[in-house]
Amino acid sequence: MAKPVLAGKVAVVTGAGRGIGREEALLLAGAGARVVVNDLGGEWDGSGRDDRPAAAVVAEIHGAGGEAIPHFGDISEPEGADSLVALALDSWGRLDIALNNAGILRDRMVFNMSLEDWDLVIKVHLRGHFLVTRAACGHFRERARAGDAGGRVINTTSPSGLLGNAGQGNYGAAKAGIAAFTQIVALEMGRYGVTCNAISPGARTRLTEKTFGELRKDGADFDALDPANIAPLALFLASDLSAGITGQVFGLQGGVLELFEGWRPGERVEHQGRWSADELAAAMPQLFAGRSTAYEPDLSVFFEDVRK
Repeated sequence: MAKPVLAGKVAVVTGAGRGIGREEALLLAGAGARVVVNDLGGEWDGSGRDDRPAAAVVAEIHGAGGEAIPHFGDISEPEGADSLVALALDSWGRLDIALNNAGILRDRMVFNMSLEDWDLVIKVHLRGHFLVTRAACGHFRERARAGDAGGRVINTTSPSGLLGNAGQGNYGAAKAGIAAFTQIVALEMGRYGVTCNAISPGARTRLTEKTFGELRKDGADFDALDPANIAPLALFLASDLSAGITGQVFGLQGGVLELFEGWRPGERVEHQGRWSADELAAAMPQLFAGRSTAYEPDLSVFFEDVRK
């Protein structure tokens, strides 16, 4: 009988009480990993807390014969992130996989967004990713120096950050930051055998109900927006099957897998010496080469994918 792909591995999964994080935790545990299930249990806007979601996922893993323990801390605070990694180390002696998924929404147009709306979304998403990754990478580095190199960091970004979406300046900025952070961690941790990649998921969760609520296919054999569709990519990236893949951002919507290419130089116009404003204006038709001069996110392609 083949050994489970994550046998002997230990994972921490944030935001694992519901939605995509829950499905990822269940699949990793089913593949043999011992999982610390983190969830503060708050509402979609970051208010409140509840231990029951994380506890329920742990019970489900136990019921299926797996190993898991809950963590109810706030990973957007240093003590919460540090205690999450410490719990894995204290319980099982090691950590192999850090899967960052926790997040909230507070959508507002820029002229209506409060400082609290901005700060809290950035804090939970971007700072939360940083704090958990920092704690995990500290362990990975120590272990590599002791001769046991390796580790996986898996982050969660969004089309709202990679492509842009009106009304989500805070969320989009956080998710774009996570994509850049993913590349930088990959560069920094490669010497220790650690890979870092990100997933940009398209799935129906508490955070996307308003966006995807009308896109369900009644009676369809395959629900393209089931959050369970995202978990196999997390499993792949967490396993040795993904060896050598690092610093990448993958999009997954239903059965459509994409590789995001990020910010790269496009059309180019050269000029001898310093530009003047008039010369810059004259260069614009060549620079844009028939394309629109107003940014238009290609979210239509994304939504078309999930309607198929």
